[in-house]
Amino acid sequence: MTAPVPGAPRILLVEDDEVIRETTQLALERYGFPVVTAGDGLEGLERFRADPPDLLLLDVMLPLLDGVGLCRRIREESQLPILMMSARTEPVDVVSGLEAGADDYVVKPFETAVLVARIRTVLRRTGPGPATAAPATTVPATTAAAPAPAPGRAVRVIDDLEVDTDAMEVKVAGRPVPLTPTELRLLLEFTAAPGVVMERQTLLERVWDYSWGADSRVVDVHVQRLRAKIGATRIETVRGFGYKLRRTS
Repeated sequence: MTAPVPGAPRILLVEDDEVIRETTQLALERYGFPVVTAGDGLEGLERFRADPPDLLLLDVMLPLLDGVGLCRRIREESQLPILMMSARTEPVDVVSGLEAGADDYVVKPFETAVLVARIRTVLRRTGPGPATAAPATTVPATTAAAPAPAPGRAVRVIDDLEVDTDAMEVKVAGRPVPLTPTELRLLLEFTAAPGVVMERQTLLERVWDYSWGADSRVVDVHVQRLRAKIGATRIETVRGFGYKLRRTS
């Protein structure tokens, strides 16, 4: 077995199939990732709470507590990156995992190199920093609903939505709104260009770092989750193109 690379992100792998669990663990360790495993959802939850990893890799179909339920439980406590694995490709199965809070998913069976690439991509995009290299500048408020930001801070204010790009904090009407790293990076894209239509493929490239034709349902579900947190009418669907952030005044 290859020794883990010092400082490499730690992965918690939750998979009930012993053969898949062991082969996936060995494959990831050959790439230098330290891997801890669990064979069911409850054991995965216990291991997560005992020693939180840098990334959670879990199967959808798990005994005792399924992957969707485990994802929801962990999302109540943590914003760590979550990548789901599933042999089921029906839209309802994919959407259920994403709606539970997963950052992305991979379909089994998969090549190890593909899985590693997806893991590195999720880790890269859920790390600190904005989704693009565009400078974070203060956007003048169009309403008095939100308090004025502190002098010198890079804050985008659109109506009563306030995004502090230094502290990576979001407020709506002065109240903090917790976002996952992926949701925050998606919001940064929208607030960098309010009123501009963002195509799904563009968002996949900038937020998910996918330059190839990935599943656009990932974007759609994350937009739905973001709407639920910042307001359902802020992000408008532009049929046949994508989405744009609306100004209400």
